[in-house]
Amino acid sequence: MTARRQDPRFGEIVGDAAIERLATGFGFTEGPVWHPYEKWLIFSDIPNSRLHRRRPTGRVEVCREPSHKANGNTLDRQGRLVSCEHGTSRVTRLEPDGATTVLATHYGDKELNSPNDIVAAAGGALYFSDPTYGRMDYYGVPRPQALSFQGVYRVDAAGGAPTLLADDFAQPNGLCFSLDESRLFVNDTARQHIRVFHVTATGGLTGGAVWAETRGEGKGAPDGMKIDSRGNVYCCGPGGIHLFDPSGHALGIIAVPETPANFTFGDDDLRGLYITATSSLYRLRVRVPGLKLF
Repeated sequence: MTARRQDPRFGEIVGDAAIERLATGFGFTEGPVWHPYEKWLIFSDIPNSRLHRRRPTGRVEVCREPSHKANGNTLDRQGRLVSCEHGTSRVTRLEPDGATTVLATHYGDKELNSPNDIVAAAGGALYFSDPTYGRMDYYGVPRPQALSFQGVYRVDAAGGAPTLLADDFAQPNGLCFSLDESRLFVNDTARQHIRVFHVTATGGLTGGAVWAETRGEGKGAPDGMKIDSRGNVYCCGPGGIHLFDPSGHALGIIAVPETPANFTFGDDDLRGLYITATSSLYRLRVRVPGLKLF
């Protein structure tokens, strides 16, 4: 593995295993999510409007087509797949019987921009970012923007009107909770930084100061973001995947053969870092495991 190490702790967390390419030939991969009990990985191919599933055997198959150019995916606290659809500006949930439940489409009387990435809180509420990338050609469906801002929202597990939590981003993208869910990290692709918010007792957000910046050379910008079981934050950025300790100190950058857009922790021990990068799916075995989604 090629890496830029800025702190000795980088090796203790990431290690020095080689990155392996598991599959390739996609348009643009995104939104990987690992099922901790069924042991499959789902990821998006946005321009081809498909969701793919990688089985425990290593076989990769189409599991949803069309996906409405879905981007970010997660599992809710009941293990149901929740997706952000660029093409329809919806947040949807796949039910056990195969039906689709629409959780969010509008803020007030205006259509959402294009929900991008999403996380589930312990109580079941979903938090998602809403930049404009899904209104671009190739990554979405070109169409005028109805809202005058790009925000971050919360929606109840049962759906209903989403609550706007922050509207002062240029392009909000990846997000993840701290280990105790007292804080929510949200990155801004256009501004190349990560902000941190405090989560209130009612699920709202306060604060929003810049927590860290993704500084480096090469292609890439803040995109997918996850936290490991020790509170270290991984975030896509220039040159690869940036690693920060719980205080926001930069530890190093994982170089990936293609520009990464997102990643998730998987395998039985949650030490497999599955990376969606441009046309391919990669895996890197790290030393510190991630967290189970439910």
